[in-house]
Amino acid sequence: MPVLDVRAFNRVRPAFGGAVLLALAVVAGTAPPDQAAPAYRCSRSVQTIDDAGYSGPWPDDWEMTVRVCAARSGPTLRTYAEARWDGPAYQALDDPTILDGARLRVQIRQRDGAVVASQDSSGIESRMEDSNGQGGHNGTFRTPTLSHRAAPGAHADAVLLLDWHGDGRGYSSYQYGSSPVV
Repeated sequence: MPVLDVRAFNRVRPAFGGAVLLALAVVAGTAPPDQAAPAYRCSRSVQTIDDAGYSGPWPDDWEMTVRVCAARSGPTLRTYAEARWDGPAYQALDDPTILDGARLRVQIRQRDGAVVASQDSSGIESRMEDSNGQGGHNGTFRTPTLSHRAAPGAHADAVLLLDWHGDGRGYSSYQYGSSPVV
């Protein structure tokens, strides 16, 4: 907190000086109130996704849980998505050939379903290809927060886009449920 230098006020008449010093002390000690963080409301959905690039005898399903959260601050809707997965155990550790690409897209939709803003996050690919010391692929990824003006009744949703290595089909999309309306 800054120190208030009152030397200049020593010349103020005593009848008025005390009130000025008190007022300055109150103003100097008062900071603007912190704006409260918006209260996020979230929904969660789960899908079991097959690794389309693998057709061997071992289990290859990924259980993907995506939580979509949204909050309103005046006319602005803020949203993010967080993915958690329980993937299979592959022989190779930290295998960069599981996916050719992966993105987690978060979208803001108006009440009528029209997308007014979207943001893709590609950092999920390397996280999904990382493993623990036994080859298990479990982890989490959170998108940056997307902010956009949206009318009342708007909500957010997420789409997981995966391009499995070796399947030749390009990106497959997996739609995840929407946040509560905010």
